[in-house]
Amino acid sequence: MCTVCGCGEDRLAGPGHEHGHDHHHHGHSHAHLHFGTGAAGVSVGDMSQARLIEIETDILAKNDAHALGNRRVLRALGAYAVNLVSSPGSGKTTLLVKTIGMMGDSPLAVIEGDQQTENDADRIRATGAPAVQVNTGKGCHLDGHMVGHAMDHLNLKPGSFLFIENVGNLVCPAAFDLGEDAKVAILSVTEGEDKPLKYPDMFTAAKLAILNKVDLAPYTDADLDAYEANLRRVNPLIEILRVSARTGEGMEAWVRWLKSRHAAKTLAKAG
Repeated sequence: MCTVCGCGEDRLAGPGHEHGHDHHHHGHSHAHLHFGTGAAGVSVGDMSQARLIEIETDILAKNDAHALGNRRVLRALGAYAVNLVSSPGSGKTTLLVKTIGMMGDSPLAVIEGDQQTENDADRIRATGAPAVQVNTGKGCHLDGHMVGHAMDHLNLKPGSFLFIENVGNLVCPAAFDLGEDAKVAILSVTEGEDKPLKYPDMFTAAKLAILNKVDLAPYTDADLDAYEANLRRVNPLIEILRVSARTGEGMEAWVRWLKSRHAAKTLAKAG
C-alpha cells in the first residue's frame, strides 16, 4: 500500500537489480500495508500513526536517493527529462505520439508507466522511438528506482529528451521525484474546471500545465479561462498551454517549450 495516498501497493523497491551507475538501488524491502479506519482515517494493524509517518518518510527518502542518481546520469548526458502526469484518459499518449513526430532529428526516448499491458509502449515504438514499459501491478505511480532501471535499458544518447509517461493518477506521482527536470501536468477540458482545486499538490509541483483537447471545448461547455484561473490559484507560477493533440493546435508552442528548456539546461551546465 502506498503510504503517501493510501491507494495501490508500495512498489518503491522493485526487484533487486545490478546497475552500472549511481542509483543506490540495493538493499530495499517491500512494504505490503493494508489501510482501514484509524485515528487519521488510516490504520495498519496495530501500527501507530507516528510509525506510519516514519515509514512514509523513509520511503520518500529512499526514493529521493534514487532520483538524485537519475538526475546525475541525465546531467552527465546533457539530457532533459519531463515527467508527464495526469489522470487516466487525459490524452498523454496521443500527445506524446504527436510530440515525437514533431521533434525532428532530436534524440529522444520514452519510459511508459502503466499498471498492466504494453499498449502505450507499443504505440510509442510504432513511431520509431525507443520505449521501455514499466508495469507497476497494483502500484499507483512510478518511482525513482523504476525509472533508473528503465534508463539502464534505454541507452540514452547525449543530448536526448527523456519522456516519462507516469501512471494515470493525480495523487501519488506528485510526491515522487523521478530525477526529472520538470513535471508537466496534462489536463483534459472534459475533466472539469475544478480539477486543479481538487488535486492541488500535483498542479503545485508542475512547471507546466497542458490544457488538452481544447477542440472539444465547444461541445462540453468548458470554460478555458476558469481552468487557467484555478490552475493559477494553486500555482501562480505555472505556465499554461492550450493544446489539441488531435488537431495540432498549440503543439508547436509545446515543442518550442521543450526545446527552449533543454537549451537553457545545456547553457547552465556549460556555464
